[in-house]
Amino acid sequence: MSEMFCYQCEQTAGGKGCTKAGVCGKDAKVAALQDLLLHELKGIGYYGQKILAAGGKLESATHQFVMDAIFATLTNVNFDADRFVVFLREAAAVKQQLKARTASDDGKAPAPATYELPETMDEMLTDATAVGVMADANLDPDIRSLRETLIYSLKGMGAYAHHAAVLGYTDEEVGNFFYRGLAAAADDSLGAGELLQVLMDFGMANLKCLELLDKANTGTYGHPQPTKVLITKKKGPVIVVSGHDLKDLKELLEQTEGKGINIYTHGEMLPAHGYPELKKYKHLVGNYGSAWQNQAKEFDNLPGCVLMTTNCIQRPRESYKDRIYTTGVVGWPDVQHIDAKDGRKDFTPLIKQALALGGWTEGEAEKFITVGFGHNAVLSNAGAVVDAVKQGKIRHFFLIGGCDGVRQERSYYTDFAAKTPPDTVILTLGCGKYRFNKEDFGTVGGLPRLLDLGQCNDAYSALKIALALADAFQCGVNDLPLTLVLSWYEQKAVGILMTLLALGVKNIYIGPSLPAFVTSNVLNILVEKFNLKPISTPEADLAAILNR
Repeated sequence: MSEMFCYQCEQTAGGKGCTKAGVCGKDAKVAALQDLLLHELKGIGYYGQKILAAGGKLESATHQFVMDAIFATLTNVNFDADRFVVFLREAAAVKQQLKARTASDDGKAPAPATYELPETMDEMLTDATAVGVMADANLDPDIRSLRETLIYSLKGMGAYAHHAAVLGYTDEEVGNFFYRGLAAAADDSLGAGELLQVLMDFGMANLKCLELLDKANTGTYGHPQPTKVLITKKKGPVIVVSGHDLKDLKELLEQTEGKGINIYTHGEMLPAHGYPELKKYKHLVGNYGSAWQNQAKEFDNLPGCVLMTTNCIQRPRESYKDRIYTTGVVGWPDVQHIDAKDGRKDFTPLIKQALALGGWTEGEAEKFITVGFGHNAVLSNAGAVVDAVKQGKIRHFFLIGGCDGVRQERSYYTDFAAKTPPDTVILTLGCGKYRFNKEDFGTVGGLPRLLDLGQCNDAYSALKIALALADAFQCGVNDLPLTLVLSWYEQKAVGILMTLLALGVKNIYIGPSLPAFVTSNVLNILVEKFNLKPISTPEADLAAILNR
């Protein structure tokens, strides 16, 4: 395999598409197997949707497979070709099981439904050339754009549904929508208007999924509380936990308690420090490093081990490849992987290696940042917030959040936050906050000006706060002194955007660049209907927002 095509992430080559190898580190072989897996998932969607339309039900194990398989194709999750062959074989078996439950199609089933998976990887790679994003050169570009937007949105929801499911929280409506969405992406009878409607319906299903994940996290670990987090090094053995999976962190904390190992979060795991059932572990001592794209530099000389729980893994340098472990759906070739057995993960190899490495030989002067401003914490002070707005102490709220990345253009978000007036409040979530979360923004109206709402997974907190404020002021969300300034990188951000649009939220600023998979015609529809705005400069955008 020497060629591929992928444009699902913001940093795709030339802003058009990766054609030789992924900027993310994905090679052409893995890209092809992911394309073929998505083809199989569309076939599963077709038969699953037929069963649901006839009044049938699908098993939770089928839901689990679909969400995990589509999550595995999300940017920076799994780069292991052998693992995708396993996914493909299971997908073929699931599709056959669902097909056996449906009546004959008389030759009307789409290609993904009738496709039969071959035995060997080489044969799979050959078949994959006929099913990639650009395989059908005659497909209307706008239809392709809408289909890919739907697929990428489903990948994001797959991540959220996976995180909820590992904590025992599932929802039939959310599970069922995967089949509808996958089936729609393979349905040649659907035009642009119909696909747009499916995307809006997805947005509401994803809202339900985000709410489910919020219930899973807060029901398991308690509501986040404002908490100071150490961001400097402590002497002693160390394990750094990255990704998003709180359950993995909890299991590691249990297994390392009393062993003299300091556990640090990294990247999107930073908000874990606010949860009562996690912060009670005294050896969860702080947060190391910054956003996902800096991991190679930050892990390079780390005298300890790293556990990658979900996305966002990058190609490990040889200097630490023997000290990084993956788990769950995450995968990298020749990297140690820890699977669950009987519902439990054994982190013994990781723990033993961390102890042997010894960790940092001396500590640093202590510095702290504050996290834990979830919807429960913010809304418990809703009266003070509303009063501060009515008294003119708070002029505007900015939600500056989303993904981070390596492009220089992302300095826009650092500069935007720095230039916000002192009578405004900054809400943030996702790893995009690392662009400014170590700065001191002071207070306004008795509240911190910077409120960290959590992971990108915690987007529900931002939605709940916005809806509560709208209720308090007896107005619509679009009438609030609130502006969303979003950065995107991968598919979870795409899914969240669809949810915001489905809720009718307008005037969203998005950057640092527009998705390569969105055609000018589709963009024009979004601009006309929702006044979606590409970012320009911090100064111009702030002036437009505050003078609106």
